[in-house]
Amino acid sequence: MDYLTFLLAILYVYKARCEEIFWDTTVKLAKNMALECVYPSKDTLTQMEWFKIKTLERESIAIFNPTYRVIIREPYADRVYFSNSTTASNDMTLSFHNASEVDVGFYSCFLHTFPHGTWEKVIQVVPSDSFETAVPSNSQKVSEPGKNVTLTCQPQMKWLLQEVTWEKIQPHQIDLLTSCNLSQGRSYTSKYPRQILSNCTQGMRRTFITMPHIMASDSGLYRCGFKASTGETETFVMRLIVTDGKTNNQSILFMAAGTALLLLLIILITTVIAIPYKRRRRRQKRGLFKEYWDTQNRATNNYRSPVPANQPSDGAGEDIYVNYPTFSRRPKTRV
Repeated sequence: MDYLTFLLAILYVYKARCEEIFWDTTVKLAKNMALECVYPSKDTLTQMEWFKIKTLERESIAIFNPTYRVIIREPYADRVYFSNSTTASNDMTLSFHNASEVDVGFYSCFLHTFPHGTWEKVIQVVPSDSFETAVPSNSQKVSEPGKNVTLTCQPQMKWLLQEVTWEKIQPHQIDLLTSCNLSQGRSYTSKYPRQILSNCTQGMRRTFITMPHIMASDSGLYRCGFKASTGETETFVMRLIVTDGKTNNQSILFMAAGTALLLLLIILITTVIAIPYKRRRRRQKRGLFKEYWDTQNRATNNYRSPVPANQPSDGAGEDIYVNYPTFSRRPKTRV
């Protein structure tokens, strides 16, 4: 009997080590960190418990019951607390303070609900230096709150797709939104605390996610990943920007103010250029008119003067008199 128990224990250990743990969220280790666990349905929460998943067992961290309230296990009594443990809330987020390297690992948020039964979310805590940093986005989409938004992604590779995933990337954590195993035609039910619609069919070459009635909190980076049957991978990152009324009004005001300033600047530049030009034109006209007037005056004077202007004088300061012949008309006499 002992020998059989020993063999079963070895088999269990081997299975546990070979079995890959599937997690819903990756969190970067920090001195003060929060493991988010929000039940997306409106079912009644009867009891929940937090575990740390180890190789051979699950270590209980804390337990919450709406009637008996909260119990924190001894090793974690001074280091963890529930951020919002009320009977009316489905938010069972567990917060750490003074966290260290010993807190790296997998955690389970296990809920008992009525009438749908159990629900579990698995969270992986990784060291800060191994946390995956977000890459620049390949595209951008802007939308208003309350609308249905669809993000679409298509791979460039020609190989047969085996797996497709969608994730939301934040500075402190990465949430798995959907996971589709195309070889088995099976999709994963997301533990993300909002409704996500997606496609999962064998042979598909294009994937999408739809988020109905988006909010400002949905803004951020979204990544779709492809894995081919050959093992090759391909990823695309897109940014979603959800505006609000204040932002729109401010943008309109800024645009109107900018347009007014630009128009004022154009008028000012035009005025600065036009004034000197008009002054130049006025001076030119005055010069032409004066020249014409002087020419007319000289012509008139030459016509009226009987003496040439260059006729020499007999002496300095002496006038020259010219005697013109006079004619008298004598009266006729009769004979």
